[in-house]
Amino acid sequence: MPRSYAMTATLPPVAPAPPLIDPPFGCLPLGDLLRRYEHMGEPLACRPLAQGLLNRGYRLTTTHGTYFLKHHLDGDRDSITRQHRVTRRLQALGVPVVPAVQDTEGGTVAVVDGHCYALHPWVDGRHRTGAQLTPAASWQLGSLLGVVHTCLEEVMRPAPHRPGHGTARVGAQGGPPEDLHDDWHDGLHEGPLDRPLDGAHDSAAPADTFALIDELLALVRRRAPGDGFDSLAEHRLLERRALVERHAHHRPPPGAETPIGWVHGDFHPLNLLYRGTDPAAIVDWDRLAVQPRAEEVVRAAAIFFVQPSGELDLVKVRAYARAYRLTTGAGAAELAAAVHRVWWERLNDFWILRWRYQLDDRRADPQFPAVSALVVWWTRRYEEVCGAFAG
Repeated sequence: MPRSYAMTATLPPVAPAPPLIDPPFGCLPLGDLLRRYEHMGEPLACRPLAQGLLNRGYRLTTTHGTYFLKHHLDGDRDSITRQHRVTRRLQALGVPVVPAVQDTEGGTVAVVDGHCYALHPWVDGRHRTGAQLTPAASWQLGSLLGVVHTCLEEVMRPAPHRPGHGTARVGAQGGPPEDLHDDWHDGLHEGPLDRPLDGAHDSAAPADTFALIDELLALVRRRAPGDGFDSLAEHRLLERRALVERHAHHRPPPGAETPIGWVHGDFHPLNLLYRGTDPAAIVDWDRLAVQPRAEEVVRAAAIFFVQPSGELDLVKVRAYARAYRLTTGAGAAELAAAVHRVWWERLNDFWILRWRYQLDDRRADPQFPAVSALVVWWTRRYEEVCGAFAG
């Protein structure tokens, strides 16, 4: 059966599909919501979907059809509205996206009791991992990401500066520009986006990594005798400390300049739906941002093409990266530099262990064996990985 249009972040579903929510549909304000969409009909069923990190999703069936109802847990109405405008313009350029449904007043974000909601057409499709992609399909994937980046650049291209108007500022944490008005591109920009072609990109400091490793080790050992996961975590933490010590001189220099541009921000298998062998929809644009574009290429590949053993399928990576470079014109040096920065980022990253031991959140535990093994394998096969992206 097709997987549902489940807007998620980086986690796979961790539980069987929940039962239908019968009227009055739990605590969802469906009455208030649907009154804003007079053409939607009456609600018949509402099923919660896999919960992501940034939102909650529901499959909503009404007398007039099936929709994806998205409850935004983060973000405000204006920023979500800007994301919706971007997806509409990307759709006009042929990018497979699912723009939000407009309400009777032309809006796409409903605010009820301080919470933001949006409706999207329901898309039936399958999520496909790298193991399910042939080299030809991997080429198609790289080309698709290249189209996303080039079309975002066109959609977000600033208008010529007009007298009496200021410059738009890149939002906090690389988000969409602030102080945007509706007099150009329906509110995407106020004026020229005041950013350099290259941007500073600081990297993790070994001293901070060592301090975090010590903290996590203390938390792991406090659980003694623990279980198999705890034993693996301790092993990986000790192993990682040795690797960081050995490769500290390979840290990307602070303030290194790198080409940046608009990116999806969360491009991975659970945010891409296929019909058959063709991509049908790229979903979940909450992390739309200005970032190093080549790093999104590398991060996505490290999710799509990682094998359970923690190795990357370099044949597929090579096809994917070559297609991206051909589509965008990105050079081999740009991809090689991104490989180095993302490798260092992964070497110093412990987000799964922080969730488990600091937040008591175990949803990501199943990912840890492959993710932690990948860092070790990548370090040992660094030149081959770099060659697959840049060769």
